[in-house]
Amino acid sequence: MTGPLVTGMGVVAPNGVGVEAYWSAVLAGVPAIGPVRRFDASGYPSRLAAEVDPDAAAHLPSRLLPQTDHMTRLALVAAEAALADAAVAPGTYDPFDQGVVTASSAGGFDFGHRELEKLWRSGNEFVSAYQSFAWFYAVNTGQISIRHGLKGPSGVIVTDAAGGLDAIAQARRQLRRGSRLIVGGGVDGSLCSWGWVAKQAGGRLSESDDPARAYLPFDARAAGHVPGEGGAILVIEDADAARGRGAPRVYGEIAGYGASFDPAPESGLASTLHRAVTAALTDAGMEPGDIDVVFADGAAVPELDWQEATQIATVFGPRTVPVTVPKTMFGRLDAGSAALDVATALLAIRDGVIPATVHVEPSADYPIDLVVGEPVRRRIRAALVIARGHGGFNSALIVRSAA
Repeated sequence: MTGPLVTGMGVVAPNGVGVEAYWSAVLAGVPAIGPVRRFDASGYPSRLAAEVDPDAAAHLPSRLLPQTDHMTRLALVAAEAALADAAVAPGTYDPFDQGVVTASSAGGFDFGHRELEKLWRSGNEFVSAYQSFAWFYAVNTGQISIRHGLKGPSGVIVTDAAGGLDAIAQARRQLRRGSRLIVGGGVDGSLCSWGWVAKQAGGRLSESDDPARAYLPFDARAAGHVPGEGGAILVIEDADAARGRGAPRVYGEIAGYGASFDPAPESGLASTLHRAVTAALTDAGMEPGDIDVVFADGAAVPELDWQEATQIATVFGPRTVPVTVPKTMFGRLDAGSAALDVATALLAIRDGVIPATVHVEPSADYPIDLVVGEPVRRRIRAALVIARGHGGFNSALIVRSAA
């Protein structure tokens, strides 16, 4: 039985807004990491980020601007683009057959930060009434649902950087329960001084000031990642419903999903990431040899990189399947990263090309075949996306050609 189909995509990324602009930048290896512009980060140990141009959301209705965080504006742009890409309009389906599932790691931190400053400085009467929801984890789901009249089963997933895959998996569950269309994925980012302090406390940010050396997963020089903002929103439809309405394009099928949870670091027990990967393969009815490329999580923390590389090798064999981490161009986008990796994987299937991992000189200690230098042209039928969230979340999702 064919799984749900991805019939539309919207991308907002630091190196490109819009699917084709983003994809062209990825294939060209265009980097988007630079000094933080949103606020003064000069006094912090980490000073690099990957930001999306604020003008990306400038065409939203003016009434939405006072009530939305920058992150939510980007999510609305991505959702509108995805629905347009899928040629879904009001009346395509019953509103109660369409829902929204997004992922978030922090909610609208920038909005919340500004309103808390007003509270401390001037008093509660100066705090916006929109603070009641603009900061909330579920705000992207709510705003997309309201703007597009999607009244079916909806929700939000909060599993840090694994969230984008978990949201897509939850979208698939809702389709299996009878929905016909789910808008799913993740757009995230908390690039404000409040969010920055929280990220610093996590201990995983790079302190390099060189954009070409700051985020180097599977490299002997790896010393943390660079945070960014953005992500991708997908239109995911029941296969029969999509074909019945004559969807103009199909990027691919959501074929398999698996998740696991790592034991506490102090336990001394091994990561369970391989269980998530094998569960996804089993769910898809596939063997390791059926996977043509792996989009890795790429933490750029030596211990985590070692875990991921050895777990990939456990499932596929050492240096057997090509592995790539395109996000070295634009950083880790919190809950938006995995959804954007899924969009990138679907584009790789469409065009038969594996994007390169820029800047990285892979260490021979890692038993994986990391694609570096130039993109690799080859036929791709199926791709595995891996995402790992802080605290032990592991998720794996397989997309494959629907042709």
